[in-house]
Amino acid sequence: MSLSGEWRRLKELDWRELDLREAGGWPWSLQLICCLLVLGLTFAGMHWYLASPKAEELARAEGEESSLLEEYRGKAAQAANLPAMRERNAALQARLDTLLEMLPSGAEIPSLIDNISETAIDNQLLIDAIRLRAPVPQEYYVEQPFDIQVEGDYHRIASFLSGVAGLPRIVTQHDFTLAPVGGGGRLRLSLLAKTYSYRHDGGEESP
Repeated sequence: MSLSGEWRRLKELDWRELDLREAGGWPWSLQLICCLLVLGLTFAGMHWYLASPKAEELARAEGEESSLLEEYRGKAAQAANLPAMRERNAALQARLDTLLEMLPSGAEIPSLIDNISETAIDNQLLIDAIRLRAPVPQEYYVEQPFDIQVEGDYHRIASFLSGVAGLPRIVTQHDFTLAPVGGGGRLRLSLLAKTYSYRHDGGEESP
C-alpha cells in the first residue's frame, strides 16, 4: 500500500470510533505510531525507574565530593601553616615560662616581703607596716594581696615604688594614697600590693 493511500486513510479516520479491540484493523501507519508511543513511554518509565535513583545518588556523591574537597583544602592550608604555627606556639610557650618564673611560689612569699622591706630600707624609708591579707584563689592562679605603709620624702617614695616594680617577682601596685606627716615634706604612702602564684592544673598552688 502506498504512503499516499495510508495518509488518506489517516485523514479519513474517525478517531472517536477507534477501539483497542480492533487495533489489528487500524491502518499500519497508525499501528506504527502507537507502537512508537508505547516504546517511548516504556523507555521513559524505565529511565525514571532505573536512572532517577542513580541520578540522585550521583548528585549526593558530587555534594560529598565538594565537601571533602573543601575539607581537604582547609587541612592542606593548615598543614602548610603548621611550621609557622609551631614556631609561634614555641615562642608563646617560652614567654609563658618566663612569666611563670616571675611568679613566686607560696613558700617564696615571705622572701618577697623581705625584699620589699629591704627596698624600703635602701631608700631610707620608715616602714610602718607590711601586712599580708588572705589569699584570693582564682581559676589558674592565687592572688596574694598585702598592705604596705611607709614614710619618707617624695623622691625616696618614688624610688621605692620603682624598686618594687623592678623586683624579680611580679608585684602589682594599687590604691595609692599619699598623706603629709608632720612637716618638712615628709609623706606617708599607703598602697595595696599584689603578687600571684600559679595554680598547676587549675587547682593546686605551686609549692
